[in-house]
Amino acid sequence: MRENQLKNLNESFRILAERRVEITEDPRIKELKETVKSIRENSIKNLERLLEKVGESFEDNDIEFYIAKNAKKANKIIYDIVKDERIIAKSKSNTLSEINMAKFLEKKGLKVIETDLGDRIIQLTDDRPIHPTAPALHFNMQEIADVITEKLKVKVKANPKDIMETIKADVLNKLENVKVGVTGANAVAADDGSIVMVHNEGNIGLISLKDTHIIVFGIEKLVSTLEEAISVAKLETAYATGSRVPSYISVVSGPSKTADIQKILLKNMYGAHRVVAIALDNGRSKAPPECLWCIGCGTCITSCPVYNIVGYDFGYKGYLGGRGVAFTNFIEGEKASFDAGIYMCTLCSRCTTTCPLEIPIADIIEKVRCQVQTAGYKLDPHENIRKNIKETGTPFR
Repeated sequence: MRENQLKNLNESFRILAERRVEITEDPRIKELKETVKSIRENSIKNLERLLEKVGESFEDNDIEFYIAKNAKKANKIIYDIVKDERIIAKSKSNTLSEINMAKFLEKKGLKVIETDLGDRIIQLTDDRPIHPTAPALHFNMQEIADVITEKLKVKVKANPKDIMETIKADVLNKLENVKVGVTGANAVAADDGSIVMVHNEGNIGLISLKDTHIIVFGIEKLVSTLEEAISVAKLETAYATGSRVPSYISVVSGPSKTADIQKILLKNMYGAHRVVAIALDNGRSKAPPECLWCIGCGTCITSCPVYNIVGYDFGYKGYLGGRGVAFTNFIEGEKASFDAGIYMCTLCSRCTTTCPLEIPIADIIEKVRCQVQTAGYKLDPHENIRKNIKETGTPFR
């Protein structure tokens, strides 16, 4: 990352930290934190049962359901649904970034429009996201205005209001011809067959009104009840943005319907006519339970001394910082984890002290490093020290 990008990043992290302090000290948020920690621990312990249950609930709710073993399978399912379209809309989703859905579909000749403001900026700049809920924090307003002028051929002033209005107008114009939308999910209630999505911009609401709504989520997003899913969404919002609640919490439990005419149930009202849910494994079933507790708030990277110095070079796709590089080992393999910076972590555990679920990231990283080294991926300085000890009995020459 460039020096000015890191400067922008650190200033954004400072503002977020100040806003987050007050709300995370609220007794209700502290209580919610303990509740969600218990929810996540129990959910991960019972993933197999929840996966079976959610399939039954989705069937009852008229939601098509698929389990994708890996990214290739997930993309094939999506493509088979959208192959006759020219353009599809997408919301911000680390899971969709993980499977490279946008690039996969673009290679097939489809156009993918990012509807989240930050992700649309990232799409226009052809850069990588810097934070799971605020992907474009490393760009200042002038840089964003310049890229809008270049890519959209619209002269825009370097102020947030003008930038927002310009991108909003462009996205809304493109959405007029879209029939299929793809989103992720923040939590999925297995007992109810309900999918919970958090958003502040209203873009997911627009996407969910398209004829077909495809929702892709990692199997770790499963919880038992809708009440538990809402609790997860609220805690993520508090830590991700420093807000008590998001502007919108969308709950999708099936295609649109009405019973306003003599209580006769009619489908296909204003919203989606078809809802498709895809649960992605992609190595998650091999990951340690603690690695799957994550709710995606991004608090760990804002406090990470390494991330604040190197930025997204310490991470893989949307999975950033220590937890991200450890998780990468299970979804992409040892080489990807090595390249993402598994040896950058100082094991200081600041991430754990700030994480609302107290995920023991340093412990996970130490175990992953063993796997990475066993697979043959080693740092040259470490290998030189090993050779010195073996040959001379000391790490020093």
